[in-house]
Amino acid sequence: MKETDIRTGLNQEEIDERVAKGLVNICDQDTTKSYKQIFKDNLLTLFNLINVILAGLIMFTGSYRNLLFLGVVLSNIVIGTFQEIRTKRVLDKISLIHSMKALCLRNGKEEMISIEDIVVDDILKLKMGNQIISDSIVREGSLEVDESLLTGESRTVIKNEGDFLYSGSFVTGGNAWVQVVHVGNDNYAAKMTKDAKKYSKYPSELRDMLNKIIKYIGIAIIPLGIILFSKQYFILHGTLKDSILNTSAALIGMIPEGLVILTSIALAVGVINLARHHTLVQELYCIETLARVDVLCLDKTGTITEGKMIVDSYHSNDKQFESIMKNMTYDLEDANATIEAIRERFSPEKSFDCIKTIPFNSSKKYSGVIYQDAVYIMGAYSFMMSHPDKIQLEKIEKASAEGFRVISVAKTTPQDKELKDLQWIGDIYLLDKIREDARETLDYFKKQDVDIKIISGDHPLTVSQIARRVHLEHYDSYVDASQLNDDEMEAAASKYHIFGRVTPKQKRALIAALKKQGHCVGMSGDGVNDVLAFKEADVSIAMASGSDVAKSSANLVLLDSNFDALPEVLYEGRRVINNIQRVATLFLTKTIFSILLAFITILLPFEYPFVPIHLTFVSSLTIGMPAFFMAIEPNRNRVEKKFLENVIKVSLPAAVSVILCIIYIYTIAVMQGFNSEVITQLSVITIAINGCIVLTKVSHPFTLLRKIILVVVYIGIAGGLFLAHDLISMLPIRSASILFDVCVIVLILLAGSTFGSRIVEKLYNRKQ
Repeated sequence: MKETDIRTGLNQEEIDERVAKGLVNICDQDTTKSYKQIFKDNLLTLFNLINVILAGLIMFTGSYRNLLFLGVVLSNIVIGTFQEIRTKRVLDKISLIHSMKALCLRNGKEEMISIEDIVVDDILKLKMGNQIISDSIVREGSLEVDESLLTGESRTVIKNEGDFLYSGSFVTGGNAWVQVVHVGNDNYAAKMTKDAKKYSKYPSELRDMLNKIIKYIGIAIIPLGIILFSKQYFILHGTLKDSILNTSAALIGMIPEGLVILTSIALAVGVINLARHHTLVQELYCIETLARVDVLCLDKTGTITEGKMIVDSYHSNDKQFESIMKNMTYDLEDANATIEAIRERFSPEKSFDCIKTIPFNSSKKYSGVIYQDAVYIMGAYSFMMSHPDKIQLEKIEKASAEGFRVISVAKTTPQDKELKDLQWIGDIYLLDKIREDARETLDYFKKQDVDIKIISGDHPLTVSQIARRVHLEHYDSYVDASQLNDDEMEAAASKYHIFGRVTPKQKRALIAALKKQGHCVGMSGDGVNDVLAFKEADVSIAMASGSDVAKSSANLVLLDSNFDALPEVLYEGRRVINNIQRVATLFLTKTIFSILLAFITILLPFEYPFVPIHLTFVSSLTIGMPAFFMAIEPNRNRVEKKFLENVIKVSLPAAVSVILCIIYIYTIAVMQGFNSEVITQLSVITIAINGCIVLTKVSHPFTLLRKIILVVVYIGIAGGLFLAHDLISMLPIRSASILFDVCVIVLILLAGSTFGSRIVEKLYNRKQ
């Protein structure tokens, strides 16, 4: 490795030379799908292959009107592809605008550059909160580095001059100039994650259930089709044309065409809607997860408070206190809200000779400066002092109870290497600035039955008082996490609402304990100390004003750092889940009765009653058109129970009711001597009425849009049955003799749907 001058960095000629060689920090991995992948996922599916084969067989029969189902298939492909491309562009644009920056030394000047513009041998400056975005070597200074994202171990590693820094780890303390040695795909983190894509890894109940449905249908559809065709052609001796058309209709009915695509559209619309509210979605399905969250853990800083502090006052027994603080703020390079507030109050000046600094560390909770004549330390009193004074502790407790954060300052001699003989010289009293939107947002979550827990590294009394200032319920239910061991954490998770003195490891343990208790847990924060908790939480939310590593680790990033954006994210999650439940109910009703009807037809001596045009007509009106509008309409209702339960309790009874009606039709056909055309006529009427009943049921509560959809569907069904019977290949409805049979069918459908739903719900409740 050629060493770059750390006083000037690379010059423009050296930068251009490396760019020309491709030694730039550009990685092949992406958080969104490529255009090629989008087209592939929408075109090359099992169901599309089956549809193409069925279309070829139907063309062979010459019955071209039965090819109308391809219109639905092509529409789904076009709409799905267009929507995914639109979403990709929105995500890529936002990601580009808000991409991470790095402080780089070039041409003798410090400048902020995009991480994609970094080249090999660039000199970067790293400090607390930065993520290490390229493998590097420490050239000057020292760092405390957390490599837990790479190794799984949360212990801090000290990196001095000459030590190697792995990309993907992050800085928890110190500052240093480093030289980049690897970029792009050569980075350690890139090699580790080359097979991982963000958009495909996030756990989702919604996606998992849809995948199971598709899997089971995919397994059943081919053997059922072969058996059904064999029965129609070889046993009932139907014509080749009729056998192909009947079998094609059965298979088309089993395919929930559009269900997966409409789910993708619903999520994509959610991403775009959230982008309008300045929220970057880094994991598509986390929109769904946030809607299920029942416990929201908040890091106080950056969520309830602005992350800014002001010095209210200070008390000291040292006449030089102001001078000491001014020198400390000059020499310390820590960057956090506390030191910035102290720096604003005690303007930095240099009058002492600094030998070495002690950067802030979240586990030690103090920082300091070693001068020629003395060592000054500032931080949490109880953590700094080996033998804390009772009176001083009581003063700090009282101040904390009033909402102050107290930073104590102590001194010792340079010979006290272990800092065992620290002497207190003063306290600085600071106040957090509360976010204007915090109280309103917390009140909202309370109304939504989302339990709020605040976890912070600050004193529990300080955090409690801040919670009181925003009217948080149970603000007086607090605990000092430093007094809890691992075994006590699980009990504390359910008992307390305010957790102070929490270490990063304890934050993760707290969230793990809540998940173990059956909760869906969200975590919001903005610091390095929140990253381990982010990894453990079901859904994580970072503030754009927070650390680099927090933003890159989170599922959601609030781009304007406004806490009040969270309700909008919750609404989008509810919209997706509730709307897809409605849509899935429509699709699965048809799928279930088609599968059951195939079995019934195989067992009974009757032909399959439908041809493709029948199902295309009914499905387009009662499923396709309504489902498209329902998938994207606003919906802020709470998510109730499980996805599959909500779908099955409507779709299964409705599908079984259709089968009962078909059996009734087959029975009266034998008794009254109906021919196959009358059987088809009554069967089409059955699925049309059933489609209207199910659509009406899932449209509750009625909105103006849903009322309009229902009216259009009712008119369309009536018009098709009475006026367009030739187009849909069925007898005209003229005979009064079938009126009684239609009334019986309606009664069976209504009774089966109503009582069946109650039975399914009781069975689910008993199972639980």
